Amino acid sequence: MTSRVVIALGGNAMTGPDGSATPGAQRTAIREAAGHIADVVATGVEVVLTHGNGPQVGNLLVKNELAAHVVPPVPLDWCVAQTQATIGFTLTDELDAALATRALPQRTAGLVTRTLVDPDDPGFREPSKPVGRFLPREEAERFIALGQTWEDRGERGWRRVVASPEPQTVVDSPAIHALAAAGFVVVCAGGGGVPVVADRAGGALRGVEAVIDKDLTAALLARELDADLLVIATDVPHVVVGFGTPSARPLHRVTATELRALAAAGEFARGSMGPKVEAALRFVDSGGARAVITSLEHIADAVSRHDAGTQITR
Repeated sequence: MTSRVVIALGGNAMTGPDGSATPGAQRTAIREAAGHIADVVATGVEVVLTHGNGPQVGNLLVKNELAAHVVPPVPLDWCVAQTQATIGFTLTDELDAALATRALPQRTAGLVTRTLVDPDDPGFREPSKPVGRFLPREEAERFIALGQTWEDRGERGWRRVVASPEPQTVVDSPAIHALAAAGFVVVCAGGGGVPVVADRAGGALRGVEAVIDKDLTAALLARELDADLLVIATDVPHVVVGFGTPSARPLHRVTATELRALAAAGEFARGSMGPKVEAALRFVDSGGARAVITSLEHIADAVSRHDAGTQITR
């Protein structure tokens, strides 16, 4: 039976080397990423692809702020859906081209994807996920008056924080499974998925103001799709312990128990490597055979070999 791999692309795969998010820079970065993903497909596995959308949502929020006196600002769930669609069609275009260049028969499908969250999640009571740009206090107060939560971040100014609830289930995982089983490389669940809650009365779904961690959604999706491997692509080849110290060392092969102990000791920053480590652990702890954290250019080696990147097993 063909192995199934879920790949989670980091936000760095969607912008230029200098962080530029112009359309041209994004397409160039996505074209490079598509080549590496096509190399994974060439190994003979089924590929389901998720991606970040931080810079793109940040740009939409700036547009909201600058145009608020002309058009009503759109909510975060709309921003996630819009960026999913934009990145999704760009990724599918570039990936189709990369697959064709390698004479591979697979083609792509993009799916705007919803992720269910709990309306009682504590993340809604204590927003903690920073989004968008920094503003002076006077400008931030305009948006606080509209019901948004902003925090004083010191010298850089004020920044909006939003709810980041735990993903419960990927609503559209049956459709993703069907597309993957039919031979498509599926691009889905961008930015963690569009956050939705179920109406308590009839169970109908509605979007909510939140941002879901895309790596945690990737781990959940990998479990729901019975994937054999979760690959988290980032901008470094390995997870590092003792980062920034003379004793820094890369992790090559590590068990989930060993990695959990390192995480508990505070080895991985909450805003960078922490969520990636947690996602890998959740996947392996729930029965996944293997998770890998590595840089984009090493993902094909990580899939085909057990000595590339940081390999996490039970």
